[in-house]
Amino acid sequence: MLDDGRTRAVRAQRWSARLAVLAAAAVVVLLVASGLGGVAMVLLVLAGTAVTAAALWWALTRRGAVRVLAVLLALAAPLTVIWLQVQSGVLWVMVLCLALGAVAASAGWEALALDARHKTRPGVAARRPARPFLIMNPRSGGGKVRSFGLEEKAERAGAEVFLLDPDHPSDVAAVAREAVAAGADLLGVAGGDGTQALVAGVAAERGVPFMVVPAGTRNHFALDLGLDRDDPSKALDALTDGVELTVDLGTAGDRVFVNNASFGAYALVVQSDAYRDDKVGTTLDLFPDVLTHRAGPRLTVRAAGTTLTSPQAVLVSNNPYRAGDRASVARRDRLDRGVLGVLGVTVDSAAQAAGLLRGERSPGFTALTAREVVVDADAPEVRVGVDGEAVTMPVPVRCTVRPGALRVRVPRHRPGVPPARPRLKWRRLVMLALAR
Repeated sequence: MLDDGRTRAVRAQRWSARLAVLAAAAVVVLLVASGLGGVAMVLLVLAGTAVTAAALWWALTRRGAVRVLAVLLALAAPLTVIWLQVQSGVLWVMVLCLALGAVAASAGWEALALDARHKTRPGVAARRPARPFLIMNPRSGGGKVRSFGLEEKAERAGAEVFLLDPDHPSDVAAVAREAVAAGADLLGVAGGDGTQALVAGVAAERGVPFMVVPAGTRNHFALDLGLDRDDPSKALDALTDGVELTVDLGTAGDRVFVNNASFGAYALVVQSDAYRDDKVGTTLDLFPDVLTHRAGPRLTVRAAGTTLTSPQAVLVSNNPYRAGDRASVARRDRLDRGVLGVLGVTVDSAAQAAGLLRGERSPGFTALTAREVVVDADAPEVRVGVDGEAVTMPVPVRCTVRPGALRVRVPRHRPGVPPARPRLKWRRLVMLALAR
């Protein structure tokens, strides 16, 4: 017999399914009742969306008067759709359909997420390190090291702390190697993902566990390890009550990455000298040449029997990112599958840009997994963003995965990996709605 908590959860799931099915049915009834006007309304919205996407492509790939006209078109398309709906008297139908659609989707996700809880890998019990060594960047994440008192808390837990001096840059990999040579039995970093990757590579190389303190700006690696990014000091619990996870590492050429290596448009733009001072202006200035292949090399990517020719952007990740969950596309459910994820975008026209609205089904979008990815180019070298750090590498760049290369020490008690949003399976929702 189900306990009371489980019974309430099942009851809530079924009522959420019923709400989802009723709201979706109401949308269908409204469209049918409005006759040809409803069909025309849907087609008009789709056409307006496609025109907006195409106009945005022109805005990104053109300069001067053409860019201005493209921006005006991108603004005018949705306004025109709304005006035509007002004139035809069906705007209220559209607004109501959108509201009901949002209710149907929200309730459907809630119904299908009963078993999609935060996933916390149990890990292996780990002994308390005798000589932990932590590298901290006091400027990372807007000064989280200072604001959360990470240096003092780490030292109270028995760790030796090395504070980076932004005015006198250090070779963090060399610092980590020297620490291990001096007897450190755990390496850790309180900083951004780029610094995490450099020290993680040393930890894997020297066979010591690695600890992540999410004191950076985004902390994607910490997120996928299930750590608490809101309070980085809680990661220090791994020093006294920790468990050990075994995860993969990615490599691009001779560089290790914990998250991803990016090639193409993004890597070219972020390496511009003007990007740091004016991100938006630099992007708008460079994109017309970058996206149309007038600047930068043409890439050729080979992975898992597939060849991508002249993609504008390629992302090679340490384990694949979630597919189909646009709300959390930059998350990975697993870091120990032993494969690389590959995402590629190839757009050569406004029509193809509009086609990207189809997501994974778009011919310009490629998503696959592979053990090895080779990035070549019609130039002797390419620019690469390795966990956000800009580097230049000779081609071909060979990206590989090192399964189980890194031992990561994490707190026993941590939030876990946020669950992926489930796909809306209407047959399942109908079955739940009709169940007693």
